[in-house]
Amino acid sequence: QVQLVELGGGLVQPGGSLRLSCAASGSIFSIDTMGWYRQTPGKQRELVAAISSGGTPNYADAVKGRFTVSRDNAKNTVYLQMNSLRPEDTAVYYCHANVWILGRIYDSWGQGTQVTVSS
Repeated sequence: QVQLVELGGGLVQPGGSLRLSCAASGSIFSIDTMGWYRQTPGKQRELVAAISSGGTPNYADAVKGRFTVSRDNAKNTVYLQMNSLRPEDTAVYYCHANVWILGRIYDSWGQGTQVTVSS
């Protein structure tokens, strides 16, 4: 009922920048928190950044000051601007959204996009 489509991953050198986007589609009434998680092999998925429907952001300590999360509610889209990237930022990044449909909230995930930071 809900699809989250991520764009923008890829290979970047240390110190470089990437911008991820994630658009939600389907029979959406509204979306609460949207955000980004990341996962590396053998580790649990971890929160990178999230943003409330009112625009209040929340960041993991590891990315504060380097990453910026934003959203366009009219487009049901969340963005992640990643600057000063480090090799340890290499991971699969997943979009997440809490989506209201017909009076029920759905915990929705994107398919993931690979971000590789390497020289």
